[in-house]
Amino acid sequence: MGALKYAILGLLYQKNMTGYELTKEFETTLLQSWRAKHSQVYPELKSLTEKGLIQYEVKIAGNVLEKKEYSITEEGKNEFLQWAVKLNPIKPIPKDEFRLQLFFSSCIKPEERLLLLENQFTNHHNRLLELRKAIKKFSSIPPDDETEFGDYLVLLGAIMNEENTCKWLKKCITMCQEKMGIEVAAEN
Repeated sequence: MGALKYAILGLLYQKNMTGYELTKEFETTLLQSWRAKHSQVYPELKSLTEKGLIQYEVKIAGNVLEKKEYSITEEGKNEFLQWAVKLNPIKPIPKDEFRLQLFFSSCIKPEERLLLLENQFTNHHNRLLELRKAIKKFSSIPPDDETEFGDYLVLLGAIMNEENTCKWLKKCITMCQEKMGIEVAAEN
């Protein structure tokens, strides 16, 4: 089974939600650890319901709008908890088109390589700023028995990842500038 199943079970383990609310969690809270589109979430909800791992109750919103509020069943809780403690081997290195371009960058002009690096640095630096802004929602490290603690850990990992990526890109930019004879400003 794919991890999407467990992401949904985990969210419903924390609280009951509609399909829309679950989709929003993938766009916000889970964004740094798992991505899923609307078109993936709803078929998975149907499959999990058919397997008896979740159930739903139809609720009326307003005068006529019906919405399904999903909850996890005992069988779903058991399956989720078994997965939650399973040890995972390290995954193969994910595909990264930029790193592939960089690998073959001796085939392009040094100025083009530098432009690729500077563009990636800007993108990662902007993501780093967004993550640092996101972690400010925590005034302190949450208690380890609260849902927010896992969110904090994942955000912290994402920040550290981006910091290291920015350092690496900055070093690559400096090396390329030096090779091109461009004077490099000393960092403070």
